[in-house]
Amino acid sequence: MRVPDDGEELSLLLVEDDRADAILVEELIADASFDTRVVWAESMAKAEHEIARARPDCILLDLHLHDADGIDGLTRIAKQDATIPVVVLTGLNDEHVGISAVATGAQDYLVKGRVDPEVLRRAVRYAIERKRAELTAVDLHASQLRARENARLERGLLPSPLLLDSPGVEIVTQYRPSRENALLGGDFYDFVQTPDRTVHVMIGDVAGHGADEAALGVALRIAWRALTFAGLRGADRMRQLERILRAERAGKGIFATVLSLAIPPEGTLLTAVRAGHPGMLLHGGGTVEWVEPAGGPALGLHAGDWAPQQVDLPEGKGLVLLTDGLFEGHVGRGNQRLGEAGLLELARSLATLPGRAFVDALIDAVEEQAQSSGGIADDIAVVRVERVRR
Repeated sequence: MRVPDDGEELSLLLVEDDRADAILVEELIADASFDTRVVWAESMAKAEHEIARARPDCILLDLHLHDADGIDGLTRIAKQDATIPVVVLTGLNDEHVGISAVATGAQDYLVKGRVDPEVLRRAVRYAIERKRAELTAVDLHASQLRARENARLERGLLPSPLLLDSPGVEIVTQYRPSRENALLGGDFYDFVQTPDRTVHVMIGDVAGHGADEAALGVALRIAWRALTFAGLRGADRMRQLERILRAERAGKGIFATVLSLAIPPEGTLLTAVRAGHPGMLLHGGGTVEWVEPAGGPALGLHAGDWAPQQVDLPEGKGLVLLTDGLFEGHVGRGNQRLGEAGLLELARSLATLPGRAFVDALIDAVEEQAQSSGGIADDIAVVRVERVRR
């Protein structure tokens, strides 16, 4: 809502079907010593046309028009533009109608015949300020509700670890939501350890942003955890996740990518199952390499064969699972994107850093690259997992 400064010309819409009363109000406005442009509308239909043509700063509304009587006129204005402050005009014998109008949404009421120029000037200015304060309060309340909604979604998307004592792995996680999106997106991850001491790590990404995608990400994460503890592995688990996605998604075009690892307690080999998700970074010993095991399509696109693949995780190195927000953002001018190659180059420049510092520095570097293009445009989730001696 635009709030005119003192001394700035106000735009007033006077809605009054009695021309004599309209002239009296116009004279009061002229004597009020504030710069005002008045447009007269002799009916509610004409007023609605004027509002659509040029939004006024304030409306002076007679509550008794030939085409709108009582609160009906106020309701019609609110339906067309609820952000416009309204001061209603009442007769000497129906002041109670003005009080009802304020309770319904008007900012003030004036009784015809009891108004002087200064009262009118203050009423208009106060109405504008009250409406501004009202809209600000509504926006603040909406922001608070959105923050609480985000917190609930974040608790679902970003779980607490469920590992045994001395799990044999060190896991570093980082999640940074896009600054452009009011809601968390559909990036999610999880990691649990089953009784056989196998550590299962998963990261995923639902295409799109918003509440539906975030809720679907929560559903998939919880389902993955439940299926893992139920003993499903590899392609069987992916098939069940796809069934759940198809049942829970808000639209047929929504899909999700998932990468799941199973890290046994002994040896350097682990099992990876990839459904359309990006590859990983193998970081450690001052080097970084790109690792992309063969995989099947993203969940929700079409049935696929998500065959498990063996991946080597040498001692002293960690696998960095990530979502595409880390490399799909624009950098520099035009439509240039960082891409997997650009991400790998950045990662290699930070290769000597230890695990947690490496993850934080890599995300910081990506965000710095994106600053010239308005910052990151997607959520970023990163999970780094490394074996440690128990």
